[in-house]
Amino acid sequence: MLSYLARRLASSVATLFVIAGLVFLAMFAVGDPVQILAPADANAEDIERIRTSLGLDRSMLEQFILFFQNVFTGHLGESFVYKRPVVDVIMERLPATLELALVAFVFAVLVGIPLGMYAGVKPDGRPARAIMALSLVGISLPSFWIGILLMLAFGVGLGWLPTGGRGETASVLGLSLSIFTADGWAHIILPALNLALFKIALVIRITRAGVREILPLDYIRFAYCKGLSPARVYGIHVLKNLMIPVVTVLGIELGNLIAYTTIVETIFSWPGIGKLLIDSINLVDRPVIAIYTLFVITVFLILNLLVDLAYVVLDPRVRLPGSGAGA
Repeated sequence: MLSYLARRLASSVATLFVIAGLVFLAMFAVGDPVQILAPADANAEDIERIRTSLGLDRSMLEQFILFFQNVFTGHLGESFVYKRPVVDVIMERLPATLELALVAFVFAVLVGIPLGMYAGVKPDGRPARAIMALSLVGISLPSFWIGILLMLAFGVGLGWLPTGGRGETASVLGLSLSIFTADGWAHIILPALNLALFKIALVIRITRAGVREILPLDYIRFAYCKGLSPARVYGIHVLKNLMIPVVTVLGIELGNLIAYTTIVETIFSWPGIGKLLIDSINLVDRPVIAIYTLFVITVFLILNLLVDLAYVVLDPRVRLPGSGAGA
């Protein structure tokens, strides 16, 4: 186990090193931040002074070396726009994105798994067919279009829910969270639902496929022969063996939820790091763009490792490479 974790850690560091290099090169393709930050009436001397203050007067090689030094020493620089450390700017917005992604994740699990199991147990019924038809719609429609429809239906038409903002927040363990207030829940439902719809559809289809594969197996028939109730067979034997592919998808999709909140946060004016990224791209705030990208890659690497470890817990037959036992 330890050797496996050591190899994964070394692989993750190498991956971050490569991604950091690509991010640095990509930053030069998004434009010149000095042209955005300089006042409209700035002369050549003013522009050169701004360029020097941001460290952009150095050669590309010098900036490249400095960028890597900052990344691997923990000094991640200051935002060109906010004039504050990038870490502070991102951490200020991060709780909003994390709670939005986690609420959407809970929606996907609580809705997708039960509906998928029902569609797998009774595949020929009308409810099951309706569930699969809706899941196909959820996968096919673009999220920005669904978000606009949700706003028009529940915000503008019915007036049940607010269409933008985060609402009232409460301080919990030093974090400002909206899920601990009624007004916060009213604001988070629509964006979380919009973010979760694709994941719900995906979980439904994977769960249904897993149930259809598991039900004909001998041990399920044996469980029925022992006199176990259908609820116990589905809730324990089927669900337990179903969780390995579902955990794989959910682990990856949780990273996607965090990474792809950009569109939803922009539509619903949700003040998270996704909206911060869009604003930073528009303003060519290179440090924020770079650190956001590295943060998302780190999240994916951690989640992939946790998914691998979850296999061992869910299925004792699974052995990690280097654990000393055959697979």
